[in-house]
Amino acid sequence: MQIADLLSPEGVLTGLKPKDKKQLIHDLSARAAQLTHLPERRVFEVLTERERLGTTGVGQGIAIPHGRVADLDKIMGVFARLETPIAYDAVDNQPVDLVFMLLAPEGAGADHLKALARVSRLLRNQAACEKLRSASNAEVLYAILTEPSGTSSVAA
Repeated sequence: MQIADLLSPEGVLTGLKPKDKKQLIHDLSARAAQLTHLPERRVFEVLTERERLGTTGVGQGIAIPHGRVADLDKIMGVFARLETPIAYDAVDNQPVDLVFMLLAPEGAGADHLKALARVSRLLRNQAACEKLRSASNAEVLYAILTEPSGTSSVAA
């Protein structure tokens, strides 16, 4: 499974300025609703419920909010680079600025876990994260994210 299987160019957001975690999840839900034609409220509720189980802020400025949604036909993602890091209750108590939201169909099972592992592997790569943080626009972000090896030779 490659990031390009999960993420479309329209799923890459830059310049978001959420004031807090709730607003960030709302912004991500809104984009996911546009891309999937699912109700925004349902996506928001799924992500919020997952956060109640434990933070998806994995540390080093990265969060991977995720959840399973009824009526979704395939695993999909939305990536956001925030203009200013926000408090996210991350495991290392550091603010978050790189966010990769994943939504999976209710019956996705192991595929959901594989997608989470793939995104996690990419975002644990420090060089890739540096490139994501310095990328000039959404097209460059998408190119970095979808480069097959997880690191990119694309200039930021």
